[in-house]
Amino acid sequence: MADDAASFVWYELLTTDAAGASTFYGSVLGWRTRDVSTAELSYNLFISGDVPRSGLMELPEEGRRRGAMPRWVGYVGVGDIDATATRIRELGGAVYVPPTSTNIGRIAIVADPQRATFGLVSDLKIAAPVVADLDAPSRVGWHELLAADWRKAFAFYVDVFGWQQAEAEVASAEPYQLFAAGGRMAGGIFNKRPLEPIPFWLYYFNVDDIDAAMARVNSGGGRVYEGPLELPDGSWIVRCLDPQGATFALQGARSEDGIAKAGPAEYRWTTSWDGISSKGRWRSDPPTGKRRTPRK
Repeated sequence: MADDAASFVWYELLTTDAAGASTFYGSVLGWRTRDVSTAELSYNLFISGDVPRSGLMELPEEGRRRGAMPRWVGYVGVGDIDATATRIRELGGAVYVPPTSTNIGRIAIVADPQRATFGLVSDLKIAAPVVADLDAPSRVGWHELLAADWRKAFAFYVDVFGWQQAEAEVASAEPYQLFAAGGRMAGGIFNKRPLEPIPFWLYYFNVDDIDAAMARVNSGGGRVYEGPLELPDGSWIVRCLDPQGATFALQGARSEDGIAKAGPAEYRWTTSWDGISSKGRWRSDPPTGKRRTPRK
């Protein structure tokens, strides 16, 4: 039951401090917020220009009681959300929130068989950024799945969404499988590293200058835990935690002055997803995304 048009169409930050997150991402990405709450649900939009980029809401109390941590959720747009949720269950995935009508459309929160979570949405009520606009400033321009087994994960998403295989790249002897969604190159899938406790989706936001964006992350109370790393096309990436602990990434250009002033990149992992905080230095450059073998 592949949905050949399925692609990521919406993103949502679930956090323990919506006001603090609004200030942080406003500084880092230039977003402002717009309150679109209803009597049933408190909800804000992150806006850049006049374009909604993502949603913002407090992590539900029930989720907190069950140990859920702040996180970004990407929603894949589908035509038949009930059939898609059923197929996910049939393939060994999970449906944490069954298809439900909300203020943004009919949504479900699901997980693949390796328990990487994401969302489904049908009849999206928000004029979300078009898929072809992946290079626009401050929007998600790349989607990366850190899987337990990338081959099995890729087969799952092909079955459910009809995503297409692109050429595989190799970095540090580990495959990095590029995929197209909705007819557009959209991301990559690779095996997570041992220090990353669970499989998860990571979303890369476009910025004009990586060094300036890193400075805004740090001054806003966030943390750059990996990078900057240079990609073969000359762009740079960093992976970050926001002040509440949600993981996100940035990609963009870097000036020669910024490169000259920077020291060697360090790779650190800090997480509280499972109540454990750890740090480590990678022995080699990790596989990264978007046409995406880092330069050494």
